[in-house]
Amino acid sequence: MKVGIFGGSFDPVHCEHVRCVQAAVAALGLERVFIVPSYVAPHKAGGARASEKARLQMCRIAFQNVPEAEVSDYEISAGGTSYSYLTCRYFRQKFSNCELYFLVGADMLENFFLWKNPQDIVKNVTVAAFGRGGAKVHELHTRFFEAFGCDFVEIPFTGEEISSTELRVALAFSKSPKALDEGVLRYIREHALYLPQAAQALELEKPSRREHSYRVARMACVRARSLGILEEKALLAALLHDCAKYVPAHSELLAHFSPLEGVPEPVLHQFTGAYLAENAFGIYDEEILNAIRYHTSGRPEMGKLEKLVFLADMLEEGREFEGVKELRALFWRDLDACLVAALSHQISYLQSSEKPIYPLTAEAYEWAKREYAK
Repeated sequence: MKVGIFGGSFDPVHCEHVRCVQAAVAALGLERVFIVPSYVAPHKAGGARASEKARLQMCRIAFQNVPEAEVSDYEISAGGTSYSYLTCRYFRQKFSNCELYFLVGADMLENFFLWKNPQDIVKNVTVAAFGRGGAKVHELHTRFFEAFGCDFVEIPFTGEEISSTELRVALAFSKSPKALDEGVLRYIREHALYLPQAAQALELEKPSRREHSYRVARMACVRARSLGILEEKALLAALLHDCAKYVPAHSELLAHFSPLEGVPEPVLHQFTGAYLAENAFGIYDEEILNAIRYHTSGRPEMGKLEKLVFLADMLEEGREFEGVKELRALFWRDLDACLVAALSHQISYLQSSEKPIYPLTAEAYEWAKREYAK
């Protein structure tokens, strides 16, 4: 019997996961495929956003029409960090006389050499890889053979590159991503999965502003992991950054807010936004509050989350101004260099428009130049 193993966080499981399994079944003649949600994936800081029970159930819903598929709770029941070599050992012991295939995407195969005990994996299973997005499977054969003395099997299928992070951000903003099975999406809605603590803050924004906040959150959350920032923090800061944009000074929500002198109108909402985040929506994390508090002006000694939200707010895909494409490209390469360039651009714009430069912005630029200019 030919048996496949397909692991992942599945946070959430999406239609491309199902298509990959169906392609593997067709290409390899698999009679059974075990879908194995991880307890804590080694490469996912902060763990999964949905609970273990929810991810298991979403997988059961998503794969219910794939007769060869069976959802396994092995890694979740084992607890701890879910290392693939232990999972492959388990299934080798369980199916000692079967042909075992460990299914991975090309993007994961590129980093396979850095996994924990990859030699143990190839001893127990045959690795089977399919393409994903721009990652090329066929380019890895030589390197794989040189490292392990055996080759992997190539599945003739290239899946679309779907970002689980972007799916979670979309769900946080109550959108309905097309990449999700209708049954999975219904389960997510029924159990209020992926909704952040302060989702109701979006009700204070006009529809166009909510779309801006969504684009800021998507950009910030996708970049967050490479900076060592928890996705949940990036999401909350981005979702709330403009929460006070349309809240008038006389609103009951701002009844105890202390007015600030000398703050221009375009900047004021960052301070009222931080106030609302804490006093109306129960956010007490100072990193998140500071990211909201200085997202328009910047300031000296900005933390990573502050830089991230400041730049995502300025550079999200809905923004159009001369030089924005170059700044966006720099955002993904070097956040600190991007901060210097973005502040320089902002000050130049204010000067050319004969608009006042808020002191914090000027101080932020001078600080960033000293710290990061090359």
